[in-house]
Amino acid sequence: MEGLMLILAILLPVAAAFMTLLIPWVNQTRKNRCLFVGAALVLECVVVTLVALGGERTAVLFYMTDQLPIALHSDGTSVVFSLVMTIMWTISGFFSFSYMRHEKNEKSYYAFYLLVLGTLMGLTLSGTMVTMYLFFEAMTLLSVPMVLHTRSKEAIAAGIKYLIYSVAGATMGLLGIFILTPNLSSPFFVAGGSLLTEGLNISREALLGIIFVTLVGFGTKAGMFPMHGWLPTAHPVAPAPASAVLSGVITKAGVLCIIRMIFYVIGPDFIRGTWVQMALLGCATVTVFMGSMLALREKLLKKRLAYSSVSQVSYVLCGLFLLNTMSFDGALLQIVFHALTKDALFLCVGAIIYATGITRVEELQGLSKRMPWTMSMFTICAISLVGIPPLGGFISKWYIAEGAVAATLPVQVFSWLVPTVLLVSALLTAGYLLPPSITAFFDLRQEEDRQVAVVRLKPDWLMVVPILILTLAIAILGVFPGFMIDAFSQLANTLF
Repeated sequence: MEGLMLILAILLPVAAAFMTLLIPWVNQTRKNRCLFVGAALVLECVVVTLVALGGERTAVLFYMTDQLPIALHSDGTSVVFSLVMTIMWTISGFFSFSYMRHEKNEKSYYAFYLLVLGTLMGLTLSGTMVTMYLFFEAMTLLSVPMVLHTRSKEAIAAGIKYLIYSVAGATMGLLGIFILTPNLSSPFFVAGGSLLTEGLNISREALLGIIFVTLVGFGTKAGMFPMHGWLPTAHPVAPAPASAVLSGVITKAGVLCIIRMIFYVIGPDFIRGTWVQMALLGCATVTVFMGSMLALREKLLKKRLAYSSVSQVSYVLCGLFLLNTMSFDGALLQIVFHALTKDALFLCVGAIIYATGITRVEELQGLSKRMPWTMSMFTICAISLVGIPPLGGFISKWYIAEGAVAATLPVQVFSWLVPTVLLVSALLTAGYLLPPSITAFFDLRQEEDRQVAVVRLKPDWLMVVPILILTLAIAILGVFPGFMIDAFSQLANTLF
């Protein structure tokens, strides 16, 4: 009975997905379908909140072997990720009720949307490496149809690329699970790690190499170099609400797996000061800079935001790989604020595409006159992503930079290189996210000299309100982040 709520958090969206496909009443009208899916999402938020408030609990489902239990577990890390993922999924889901009117295959979209949410909850609540891997693979396979939704040649090519990268990354992660399992004191996740320091059945150097490959593999889902290529291809071809959760939520699945492997399996002390830590920091730092540079030259709005995610999610990875409590706090703050901001930005772009068909930056001239709310909220979110106070993006980057300065690293260059790259990336972020707003608000060319955006469909409240909620959250949590910092510090103290 202790694990009943954990199981319910996974089965509820899965059951709702099948009901969406099979129950005639749900599909009798579009209104019925939206009401049903909306109710399922809200109920899932309630269940996940109850799980979060219920404290630590464990449910062992069954044993594949003595060393391979399939188990669910709720702890501080699962609370953070499950709440962020469920809330973002629900908000994007409500936005889609209006946006998906002009999209085909709406019924299958909502079915897979709910199925992926169920697998994400399974991933966040996994209690062992094998359980985590099973849900990770299921989440990958079930999210491919969200990329393939339009069935265009570009969508099919992007879906195949996404699948190839994801399977390759998961295979690299599985290699680590194979090697690490016999060398653990417990098959369950243990705060601080359970890797044996003596009696290893493999040399320390070989194990470090396996750990590096494993973490790069799980970093594929987070878009970390050199396994980042799928992200800017897959996100732009999906419908806008799917792009929002692919960028703001699913990338965090890779981050979650990295946290579990470092802080609940391997232990931060085992890799602190080794070449593995330096190599991972190098990969994350390169990704931050590279993603910003690629976004700067991209003209398509959704693809620009996708490249931005490559950069911004690696801020999180930099914070994790520094292996100290301050940078860890910054990484968790960045998880929250990036999810809020990137979801809002993709939904703003979705509203623009829905209303005008505009997909490129240079086509936004004068759009603020026709869509003032949308462009105002886009601008606020862009300023937050740059890292300008008092919005949320500032405090997370501040903690990561402070953590880098305070870190004791064998290659001290990273103590100043990481903050420098973060600062340069912030300037580049301003260079690629503020021009759309400038074009929309301040293009003063004459009407006859420019292409004026024509609003064909006016976004209704189901599109505007979700963006407004996210924008307000970015502003309010940026000004009052204290309760999150306290909670994240308590979690960090259990892991270091």
